[in-house]
Amino acid sequence: MCGIFGISGHEEAARLAYFGLYALQHRGQESAGIATWADGEIHSHVGMGLVPDVFTEEVLVHLPGDVSVGHVRYSTTGRPEPRNAQPLTVRMRGGMQLSLAHNGNLTNAAELRAELEDAGAIFQTTSDSEIFLHLISHCLKDMSLEEAILSACDRVEGAYCLMIQAGGKLIAVRDPHGFHPLVMGRLGDAWVFASESCAFDLLEAERLRGVRPGEMVVIEHGALEYRSFALRKSAPVRQCIFELVYFARPDSVIFGEDVYQCRKRMGLELVKEAPADVDCVIPFPDSGVYASLGVAQGAGVPYEHALIRNHYVGRTFIQPSQSMRQFSVRVKINPVHSMIEGKRLFVVDDSIVRGTTVRTRVAKLRDMGAKEVHFRVSCPPIRHGCFYGIDFPSTRELVAVQHGPEELAALLGLDSLHYLSLEGLKRSVSCPDQYCTACFDGCYPTPLPAVQDKYSLEYARK
Repeated sequence: MCGIFGISGHEEAARLAYFGLYALQHRGQESAGIATWADGEIHSHVGMGLVPDVFTEEVLVHLPGDVSVGHVRYSTTGRPEPRNAQPLTVRMRGGMQLSLAHNGNLTNAAELRAELEDAGAIFQTTSDSEIFLHLISHCLKDMSLEEAILSACDRVEGAYCLMIQAGGKLIAVRDPHGFHPLVMGRLGDAWVFASESCAFDLLEAERLRGVRPGEMVVIEHGALEYRSFALRKSAPVRQCIFELVYFARPDSVIFGEDVYQCRKRMGLELVKEAPADVDCVIPFPDSGVYASLGVAQGAGVPYEHALIRNHYVGRTFIQPSQSMRQFSVRVKINPVHSMIEGKRLFVVDDSIVRGTTVRTRVAKLRDMGAKEVHFRVSCPPIRHGCFYGIDFPSTRELVAVQHGPEELAALLGLDSLHYLSLEGLKRSVSCPDQYCTACFDGCYPTPLPAVQDKYSLEYARK
């Protein structure tokens, strides 16, 4: 649940990284950072907060160079505190400086960290991202930088997209399963990389392709061509389908998919599976908007914005504390009375995780005089935690584990509730066999952490 960005070959590298991270702000709101390379040195600035709060004009002026990497963070491994803000920058063996930005979660982080500490490694953060730095540093005594990165990737398991800069090189890496997106493009003679293509749209850069699962792309300083290496581990492609359901921006193209169109197709599948006799279709903004368009189109029912979002409140799902989530739910949405009172409503949202949001909003619809509320969810019930970087809570907090659809509908005061089937979700995407659906079906594509309780308590939420 982070966003990463990289650019090589542009004299305004830091400023472009700023705008790239601004476009990726939805992927992380806890901290932001940019590291640049100039005159043989890395210049770095990281801080807690949103991109425009961390970076002022004065800060950007002191980040010279034509190579940069950037990061916006939401912590799923390591506490939300300054020492865990990325990019992580270190001086390695032989004096080499290296900056690394990471999106994802390593499932064998606890074991690797214990092994490295037993061998004398001293960790400065509680983030699993630092494991890469120690593994790379250990290998540099006998290998080139590229070989050291490949060797580090041999050791780790789980999800990772990396942006690394060292010695003027810019290196992009995506894990063999390809859990999370990473795209590459061009801006004039410069090479650009980002977690999502929406960052390219802001910069008016050309999107070329996604970094392939299990690929490492190396840009030499000033080079017009790139070098591509295959990671030595092979694995079936298992891209995170929840990126398409919720997490990615709808104006992005990731995994070769148009996110907007995928979400509309989810809505079309929903209304096929569970139609209802209603007056209008309304989304829970903003995450339910695009599936609602598909529902309205498929049902031939008017689409209305009966719930208006206050855009100055952060995304509920990615607020770290439960008390903040509840506060956000109350202040985030304001109803349009005339569109609710006496109406039969077809309400659409992308997911139900803890149930906090839907419980509060349905109660508000009833208070406003809604005659009927038929709730539709554009993904299957979430019954399993995620170990690859999406911040689902522990299983005991997932409302779909505690209550079946009929029980939950009665508990929430709904006239009906339907989750999109897993088959319907897969029909909404291309290459359905290449997606990870573990949060729905429990079929994890990698070994899970050896001590899952320790992982969830000591790493995922600290």
